[in-house]
Amino acid sequence: MDVEELDRILLAGAAVLLVAVVAVRLSARLGLPSLLIYLGMGLLLGEAGPGHIHFEDAQLAHALGFAALVIILIEGGLTTRWNEVRPVMPLGLVLATVGVAVSVAVVACVAHFVLGLSWQLSVLLGAVTSPTDAAAVFSVLRRVPVRPRLRGALEAESGLNDAPTVLLVTLVSTGEVGEKGLLSFAGLVVYELVVGALFGLLIGWVSVGLIRRMALGSAGLYPLAVLSVAFISYAGGSVLLHVSGFAAVYVTSLVLGRAELPHRMATRSFVDGIAWLAQIGLFVMLGLLASPGRFRLNDVLVALVIGIAVTVVGRFASVAISAAPFRLPWAEKTFIAWAGLRGAVPIVLATIPLAEGVPHADRIFDVVFVLVLLFTLLQGPSLPWLAKRLGVLDENAAHEVDIDVAPLESLGADMLQVHVPSESRLAGVEIGELRLPPGVSVSLVIRGERAFVPDRRTVLRAADAMLVVAPSPVREQTVRRLRAVSRAGRLAGWFGERGREQH
Repeated sequence: MDVEELDRILLAGAAVLLVAVVAVRLSARLGLPSLLIYLGMGLLLGEAGPGHIHFEDAQLAHALGFAALVIILIEGGLTTRWNEVRPVMPLGLVLATVGVAVSVAVVACVAHFVLGLSWQLSVLLGAVTSPTDAAAVFSVLRRVPVRPRLRGALEAESGLNDAPTVLLVTLVSTGEVGEKGLLSFAGLVVYELVVGALFGLLIGWVSVGLIRRMALGSAGLYPLAVLSVAFISYAGGSVLLHVSGFAAVYVTSLVLGRAELPHRMATRSFVDGIAWLAQIGLFVMLGLLASPGRFRLNDVLVALVIGIAVTVVGRFASVAISAAPFRLPWAEKTFIAWAGLRGAVPIVLATIPLAEGVPHADRIFDVVFVLVLLFTLLQGPSLPWLAKRLGVLDENAAHEVDIDVAPLESLGADMLQVHVPSESRLAGVEIGELRLPPGVSVSLVIRGERAFVPDRRTVLRAADAMLVVAPSPVREQTVRRLRAVSRAGRLAGWFGERGREQH
């Protein structure tokens, strides 16, 4: 490759990326998941479209797909609120294991007895289509403010269910699943998930202490440090311990996202941009790998049958069985069942049998591709309406306040940048009514294009930004207090147990 060829590639890549970025706004306006637009762009750029790009390297697609999924999981873990995930982590874990097993069994039986496929292809279809997609779940739930435990359960499931399905698809594709036996396979899944999660927890805990103590020369280095730690967790777990790197990186990202790290909001913004880049590249690449010329009417019919089996029968059965011990209301179980979105993960998993040279693997890929297109188009836009009808929306979602932290090393203090959402109950509260810990000072209020130094009688307004300087020992107490007032208003903390819980 010479410089001129590189310039042409950069020009084409930048143009595709710009169109993809603009398409995000279009997809939001139309209520469509952006992955559909990106897959469509890949199809247009492919051999059957006007782009005429020939791409059939399944092994490369498999490797790049896994790398993109890691970045998506990092972003999901960093932006997931730990206080929402922790209470429902057992439910998420059961959905990611028992729920996946139920779904695989249902789809495999339908594929074998109804469609007449071999058991190998039937189990592959079940394993490939059963996991929910982290990118789809994270992106949709950011726009649909459902109850915290529903959001936490769905995000935990999508972050953890990659490990057992990747293992199952790989073993079935290589023909090793019969040799290992069911108990051996179950033990291997437990080992990979548990040890992977523990390894991710260790990496995250150690890294939080190190990053907090590092005085890096630039704010832009903190996002790079966080991203590097997360990749070490994934690769270290996979290479050194032979456990689930996906489980490890998700848990590490949860720990990093929970910690009050320096320049946390800047880190989240940086990783959010990288995750969007990964999603765009992943979906466009998968669209390139697909060949519309191979699609037949029979593939569409098979995709419809398998889609109904996995989305309606398998998903609802898996949620009913998995959620039985947790006594969830029927409305919440219904929403969890319908919100199990498929996206890039099933298509990426379908590249594994392609890379392994499994007979008829191209047919599996085509069926899964059509299934994802059809059922994402059906499920994604319907979730806001369904959440409202079922009454599972979170009334307090608009009250959460965004707080960024920057260390003031020489002063032993931290500067908190606080953004007041439009529905936050901080609006209308005087500075003095915040009752912040001793030594904490609200040094600046930014209102529109004007910045001023407030006094105790200054009344906060919606969309204000505050700069709060807090001594490091009381930083977390200050953050809890600001969030409590944002949820409950100036009287937060006055009424017994409710006030103590909000602190």
